[in-house]
Amino acid sequence: MSPGDEHDYRPTDRGGRTDDPYSTLGGTRQTRTRLPDSDAGHPQARRPARNSRSLVMIVGVVVLLIAAIAFANRGGGSDDDASPGAKGRGSTGGAPTAATGTKPVQGKNGTIASGFAHDEQGAQSAAANYAVALGSAEMFTKESRHRILDTVYSPEAADKLRAPQDLAYSTEFLGRLGLDPEGNAPKGSTFISRTVPVGTKVLAFDKDTAEVAVWYTGLIGMSGQDSTKPVSTTWKTWTAQLSWLDGDWKVTSASESDGPAPVPGDVAASQSDTISKAVEEYGGFTYAR
Repeated sequence: MSPGDEHDYRPTDRGGRTDDPYSTLGGTRQTRTRLPDSDAGHPQARRPARNSRSLVMIVGVVVLLIAAIAFANRGGGSDDDASPGAKGRGSTGGAPTAATGTKPVQGKNGTIASGFAHDEQGAQSAAANYAVALGSAEMFTKESRHRILDTVYSPEAADKLRAPQDLAYSTEFLGRLGLDPEGNAPKGSTFISRTVPVGTKVLAFDKDTAEVAVWYTGLIGMSGQDSTKPVSTTWKTWTAQLSWLDGDWKVTSASESDGPAPVPGDVAASQSDTISKAVEEYGGFTYAR
């Protein structure tokens, strides 16, 4: 759709992972969350480890995978942050989260929202929903990953990303996450990867092109009694370059960066079976600006 390192995801792979495409969101627009879909959920992101620069080079612009790799390796080091600078219509002031009233989406392409408005709000809605798709667990299986790439990216970008991403989601990489060569979790365990957008910001807009930053929190890990990679959270900013193609917004390139991250709360971590049940019972949302 995507696709951190403290367990960061980077695109997404899952979308990807070592340079996160997300950055601080300010902006003057408000974010609206529509009622949940009946789908099982739209997980989130990518994340290669900071010490997995070779994988990052292979993935290229697919920043989401970077996060997952980082999570798998739990490596240290420094990331090449690609925090977007405020430009175009972006502003430094915050904004309330009231709904703006513009209908954000007309339909769906599979489980991914489509038919976004040909304006700034539509570009923001598209970026938020694409971040969710690229950060989902479906990015870890080849067939569904290709389907997400073809839906989220422009045809040219998808063609360039397909092979590098397949190489990045290697048997070795999947094994580090506890998955089999096909990307499936072991019996009795649930692999979780989900992206939850917190807000969006327009960095640039010019009729048929847009640059949008999506600030999100993500979940990734294996829920199960024998898991050595428990589900953890990450905070990222994913920045997407969008173009209006064939009646909808499509991603042509993207980058990801860490944070902004809040101070962790004092809520005790839930047991693995509770997390697995929650992921199965709580569906995802269609996000709208």
